[in-house]
Amino acid sequence: MSSESNLLPLIVEPDQLAEVIDDPQVLIIDVPLKADSYTAGHVPGAVFLDHRRLLRGDGEVPNDVPEEDALSALFSSLGLTRDTHVVAYDDEGGGWAGRLLWTLELIGHTRYSYLNGGIHAWRAEGLPVSTEDHVPEPSDYQAEFLHPQVLIEREELAERLNDKHLAIWDARSPEEYRGEKGKNKHLGHIPRAINMEWTDAMDRERQLRIRDYAELITELEAQGLTPDMEVITHCQSHHRSGFTWLVGKALGFDRMRAYAGSWQEWGNRDDTPIEK
Repeated sequence: MSSESNLLPLIVEPDQLAEVIDDPQVLIIDVPLKADSYTAGHVPGAVFLDHRRLLRGDGEVPNDVPEEDALSALFSSLGLTRDTHVVAYDDEGGGWAGRLLWTLELIGHTRYSYLNGGIHAWRAEGLPVSTEDHVPEPSDYQAEFLHPQVLIEREELAERLNDKHLAIWDARSPEEYRGEKGKNKHLGHIPRAINMEWTDAMDRERQLRIRDYAELITELEAQGLTPDMEVITHCQSHHRSGFTWLVGKALGFDRMRAYAGSWQEWGNRDDTPIEK
């Protein structure tokens, strides 16, 4: 991300967003876990995005990436243009917002930011909220997978499990990681994956903002996950790992990738190696 082309840094605080809230180039997208979070009060001018539209929705891996034409329709309906700077947030500490920003990265739209702490941080700062439905002016956005390297497919991941330059960050709960719970045919984790649950990267004392960077880097490095590595993150559906992908980028991990198929795909096959 070059600072010249971006209005805002990757991670923005509520007061920074408040300063540019009326800028016509800024598109604020609220992608909450619960739709009533938007109706209860959102950042003024924010458009609502149903998080299900970030998933393919059908086939063997319904949580996979939608086709390019579906993403073109989605981003056109949100009024996205090549010059737009997107600021995404949600009501749960960054899962769906992260998935949205990862999708933008995938289609080469690198003008984006995350509102640190989402709506909780915005409200805690006493900033104004709106309950009016904000309908965007539609655009004609043609989405293409210009940065396919931000995605990793199951086949490549399976081939590279012994690659010492590659690390896997499993963002699921310790119980899922250990194979004690889950709704899949097979339970457990991808061999060599390290486990840091997505919520462990959130600061509960500060409205779920990203925790202290130095502490996070120290904890990840202690598990063998360093900024020079190619880091693959996943969860069950690449929702929780939307946030861990974003955290990695914020920490300066330059080669963050995500496995969109996640455990939904890996744990339901008979040909994928699994550890418990």
